[in-house]
Amino acid sequence: MTGSRLAFGPFVLDPDAGTLLRDDVPVPVGDRGLKLLAALAGRPGEILSKAELMDAAWPGRAVEEGNLTVQVAQLRKLLGPAVDGGPWIATVPRVGYRFARAVEPLPRTPLRLADLPSIAVLPFATLGNDRAQDCFADGLTEDLITDLSRIPGLFVIARNSAFAYKGRTMDLRDIARDLGVRYLLQGSARRAAGQVRINARLVDTTSGGQLWAERFDRGVADIFAVQDEVTGRIVEALLGRLRAPPPRNRPSSLEAYDLCVRARRLIDDSPQTAREVHLMLTRAISLDSGYAEAYRWLAMNHWNGWVHWGEPMEANRGVALELARKAVAIDPNDAGCRWVLANLLAYERRFAEADAEFARAIELDPNEADTWATLSDIAVLAGRVEEGLEHIRRAFRLNPFPPSWYHLTLGQAHYAAGDYEAAVAILRREETWRTSSRRFLAASLAQLGRLDEARTEAELFLVGNPHFSTRRWAETEPFRDAATLAHFVDGFRKAGLPA
Repeated sequence: MTGSRLAFGPFVLDPDAGTLLRDDVPVPVGDRGLKLLAALAGRPGEILSKAELMDAAWPGRAVEEGNLTVQVAQLRKLLGPAVDGGPWIATVPRVGYRFARAVEPLPRTPLRLADLPSIAVLPFATLGNDRAQDCFADGLTEDLITDLSRIPGLFVIARNSAFAYKGRTMDLRDIARDLGVRYLLQGSARRAAGQVRINARLVDTTSGGQLWAERFDRGVADIFAVQDEVTGRIVEALLGRLRAPPPRNRPSSLEAYDLCVRARRLIDDSPQTAREVHLMLTRAISLDSGYAEAYRWLAMNHWNGWVHWGEPMEANRGVALELARKAVAIDPNDAGCRWVLANLLAYERRFAEADAEFARAIELDPNEADTWATLSDIAVLAGRVEEGLEHIRRAFRLNPFPPSWYHLTLGQAHYAAGDYEAAVAILRREETWRTSSRRFLAASLAQLGRLDEARTEAELFLVGNPHFSTRRWAETEPFRDAATLAHFVDGFRKAGLPA
């Protein structure tokens, strides 16, 4: 079954693409875990020795057996129990492991192409292991994604999903099939001695033909002009004419730009990285007080502090709103700044203003997946659950390999819809646990009558959020629908979360 996609239960594993899906939703899993799972699921029912599995996951390397034990334990946790309650991976004492469930090879089925010309910008390559070069290339890639997504008439894959392919060598047609796009932009970038060199090419993966390619050698001060030029060439190639979006705010300081690029990589990662992000963005603003994107991400970092990391709400809330307003004032044409402000306004229960900001963000950039994911959260809490589910599905289509908070948002929507099994499946994933998802997992388990599991999850949630109370949460979340609020409160109460 080598080279096939492998289906087992609700999962589909694609070893070639390095992806695992559960009910068509991507499951982030580490490279070692993917290799182990591919080895086991590729030979279902067979006993694989520990040596075979270590060779599969760590080819050419000598590793301790304990590493294998840890990886198998993580896989079991990620997969959860099978429908009958049994394990997916069985231990054969003193020998190894075997995959204990039926596996079906599947033909590759690509995502349906969008009606619009569809494109993904792959991470630009760099030479050597210079971190500064890597940061520069990542920033260039992200900015090109942002610029292209603002062009009317294009369907553009989001940053997280494009960066899932960073450093990987794959057939471009397979990448395009994974992401459901026709066109790919790839290239390389280098910055040195005040100069930049950028190579870029646009490929039609259907025909295999190269639509456009060019090399740019410019002074480093011209980097944003080069980005605009590359965007213009791509748009001309795909649409036959240039459709220029409104101008976007650019930093005047390259050091501030580099800091912002580094910070946005870490923005949703952990409470520890949140402090690092705060320092980076504060420094960026001190270098360039007119840099809208730095204010935007700093606003989000404050919001994450009280929503996900258990930090004091009042101290962060007003600061976040002020920063978001500043970002929009500097660059009213930036959809990212608009949706951040919209989200914060909703938390202030200024719903009419929030709705207007969300509408403006979508008008400016309908490809901004984060807007749709955030709007899903707000719609669900307003009682518009089906609308919220549609929004998060659209976000996943634009961003098939998203940040962890998308999974929290989807799980919350499933809970609101009364689909507790689906909520548990999405919220039990390891990637959601860096967010505040455990409270919704506890509520979902409680509604299923699995009270011991629910209370365990509630206790684990309180470790990171010791001051949580259901009453305070209900008062501060942007609810607009009493029945939806009562439904969440009922789940929290059954799970044993503090009143």
